[in-house]
Amino acid sequence: MTANGQETSLVGINRGSELATIARRLERGGYELTNGTWVPLSKMYHSNWVDMQFEMLTQLSDDFGLLWGASTGQRAEKVRIDPNVQLGFILQKRPTPTTTLTFTANSILGGDLTEQPCTASYRLGGVQKVNCRLAASRLPVADTLKYLVKLHPSRLKLSLWFRGQF
Repeated sequence: MTANGQETSLVGINRGSELATIARRLERGGYELTNGTWVPLSKMYHSNWVDMQFEMLTQLSDDFGLLWGASTGQRAEKVRIDPNVQLGFILQKRPTPTTTLTFTANSILGGDLTEQPCTASYRLGGVQKVNCRLAASRLPVADTLKYLVKLHPSRLKLSLWFRGQF
């Protein structure tokens, strides 16, 4: 409890996110070099640290509070999830003594997932930037860069809950 009566509580800690799941999927597969050596994508896409988020609630009154939090992000050689900051609020009303209506709004700043290109040496074309996952595909090398992953987390989360006792 703070000096002015506000109380801050831990609402949740989560390991992983929808973007962390996508980053994990990018680890699958691999490609073969011209000398026959298999290169697994996991070497470049695996992160030993999984994105962690925490969310706090600072209660300002019986019916209103601020939601806030952050995430750590995660990094691998060819993919990263940036850390993020979360800000929002929760508003609660009691239409009757046995019912509660709760509205929450939460916004996320940052937290983008970005895939980085590889540098590959081709017999025809020489050294070029390429999407690592598509380096051995039949696509023209320059076209593979269009398929690099760049995603944003859900920026705004709204929820409305109604609870009644009978």
